[in-house]
Amino acid sequence: MITTLVLNRDSRTFTSVSDPHEIHSLCDVTRNVLWVDVPDPTGRDFDELVEQFGFHPLAIEDCKSGHQRPKVDEYQGYYFIVLYEAQLVEEQRLELHELNIFLGKNYLVTVHTQPIRAIETANRLWRGWTDLAERGTGLVAYLLIDAIVDEYLPLLDTMSDQMEVLEDQIFEDFRSEAIEEIFRVKKQLLFLRRAVTPLRDVFNTLLRREQPIFSRETLVYFQDVFDHLIRVAETIDTLRDLLSSTMDAYLSVSGNRMNLIMKRLTSISTILMSVTLVAGIYGMNFEHMPELKWKFGYVGALCSMLVIGLAIYYYFRKIKWL
Repeated sequence: MITTLVLNRDSRTFTSVSDPHEIHSLCDVTRNVLWVDVPDPTGRDFDELVEQFGFHPLAIEDCKSGHQRPKVDEYQGYYFIVLYEAQLVEEQRLELHELNIFLGKNYLVTVHTQPIRAIETANRLWRGWTDLAERGTGLVAYLLIDAIVDEYLPLLDTMSDQMEVLEDQIFEDFRSEAIEEIFRVKKQLLFLRRAVTPLRDVFNTLLRREQPIFSRETLVYFQDVFDHLIRVAETIDTLRDLLSSTMDAYLSVSGNRMNLIMKRLTSISTILMSVTLVAGIYGMNFEHMPELKWKFGYVGALCSMLVIGLAIYYYFRKIKWL
């Protein structure tokens, strides 16, 4: 269902429009700023967008197919922007929600198949920033994109906390399941990096071209978003490096534990082999053997086994194999 919110820059009032056929006439009023939101679009909704705005078939096809790389494409009179909102579900699974934006001189069209939390945030802020109404759709685009980018940093903080827990599991109370968590977080960082890193190119394009859509004052806000993106990208790279170090630490600790286990098993095997040697000798069926008829031969054999075993045991304790 297509919903439209109209801001009149003269009266600084908002009007909600439910009939999509009125969009074209509202766009013709240069003092209007339109925000058209299309959640979970149908084929009919796309036909309406083409009819009302004349969007290029390639841009419409990108919206229909989804899973696009974050980008900005320039068409005649508008820009087509693709970006992703990130969300951790139960702090375990990372979800990326695609948002397609058509940005014109006095209209902003958002198309998405999944709920976008930033839309509600930007809508609320836009209604409170009517004193900046003259900045037009550039202000709305800034509020929307900034809300998405600002959500990346708390998400990265959550991942950083997860990595600290993993470090505790490795060094304080070693758990073999930690390797699964390491690969899960690594995969999340990879997905997030794919969504964030191309956005720097998007904002480079928006900031370095002569923009008829944005005023010079609005470009300052986009520069701030660009700085946030650089910080997010650097934080992702830092966390990936730390995660690689954590994985190396896991493998090192696991190898040390394996070496310790092998030392203990070797020590136990040596002790058992030594006492078995005595038992094996006196288990031979030769007729002429020393002390074979000795009254205390059984006790003596047991005592010799015990002495040999204890001697080897204390030797291994001394060299810290046990």
